[in-house]
Amino acid sequence: MEQRILVTGSSGQLGRTIEELYSVNSIGLDFTFLSRQDLDITNKIELETYFRKNNFEYCINCAAYTNVEQAEKEPEEAYTINAEGVKSLAENCKKHSIILIHVSTDYVFDGEKETPYLVTDEPNPINEYGKSKLQGELLVQHILKEFFIIRTSWLYSKTYGKNFYKTILEKAKTEKELRITNDQNGRPTDTINLANYIVSLIVKRSKRYGVSHFSDKKTMTWFDFAKYILVENNLSEQINLVEISNYRTFARRPRNSILGLKS
Repeated sequence: MEQRILVTGSSGQLGRTIEELYSVNSIGLDFTFLSRQDLDITNKIELETYFRKNNFEYCINCAAYTNVEQAEKEPEEAYTINAEGVKSLAENCKKHSIILIHVSTDYVFDGEKETPYLVTDEPNPINEYGKSKLQGELLVQHILKEFFIIRTSWLYSKTYGKNFYKTILEKAKTEKELRITNDQNGRPTDTINLANYIVSLIVKRSKRYGVSHFSDKKTMTWFDFAKYILVENNLSEQINLVEISNYRTFARRPRNSILGLKS
């Protein structure tokens, strides 16, 4: 019997990657992909009505407010989606015995640690985006017993959405010099790898509930990542890549957001 899986926020880069990989499959999974236009997790009535009329075993929540800079200017919107929306989703999952798989972020940490962050480390976000995502995590943990919270870092798709990988390629079309910061360390994560990991939890019917970390394994700075992108796309000879250490952003960002991974 096929397992029924709801994917919320399916128009984002992770949701679209899951759809590309698994919308047509032979592994006993039946996916329903809903964008915010199809199902708004911040609309309680809409959410309750949908869950009452449909049956699922899992819900993969890809719905999120992810604009780190803008979250500083409109924190209410970030909290509405990343905290209150997630709360409503968790409440409906509890009511209908659905296992929630919720995607969170490395930005729940302050970046002051010198070594990779472990699941057991105390979160301490330093920007509104991170604070709103942590609030969502805490609400899920308070409401549900059977859940997966997966923190990931520097997520990118080569095909979908707006992300660092695609931004570098876009800039390379019109600019001869790119100035990229070297004062943040993390692990870029391809949505394909995260999608496969999430689906593997379902296929295996994993019971290892709780908070976990997932990222690709290579640690680098944003400058290193930009260099990697240009090399991979045979553009390194055409672009002058300049390493800088004083790149200013409106939102504070963790200097170290490397997630510790289980071997």
